[in-house]
Amino acid sequence: MSKYFIFIPNLLSILRIGLVYPILNNIFLGEFAISFIYFLVAAFTDALDGFLARKMHWQTYLGTILDPVADKLLLSGTIFILWLNDYIPLYIFIIFFGRDVVILLGAAVHMTLIETEAPSPNILGKITTTLQVIYILLVMLLQILQYNISLIGLDILLF
Repeated sequence: MSKYFIFIPNLLSILRIGLVYPILNNIFLGEFAISFIYFLVAAFTDALDGFLARKMHWQTYLGTILDPVADKLLLSGTIFILWLNDYIPLYIFIIFFGRDVVILLGAAVHMTLIETEAPSPNILGKITTTLQVIYILLVMLLQILQYNISLIGLDILLF
């Protein structure tokens, strides 16, 4: 019976992609409370789709493409709009995008030289993604609460 629900993780990834525009637009407009809620929902769908795919064996080829694309759009887009509107410093933006470029190039080289499918996510990648989600939520929360404190210690720890 559970094989009929194999589409659910993919649907959650598509929902996450659909939340990217409202999150970015609301950050641009300075509506951080709305963005915060949407971002929490998106982060929850990320965790849930991964959990369901692994535990229920609902992994699909489409899911191996959709999930990382949804993650990159959500995290990279949010970091970009936060930097563009001066909510985070340039060095965080550069480190974040530099890291993603290195990962994408490394995966491309790995897949080309070894002729394998996309590398599976590892625990370090999951930890990094979780810390980036926490960082983004913290930046938004500080804007909601209108606190103007330096996050340099957290910047160094996370990246």
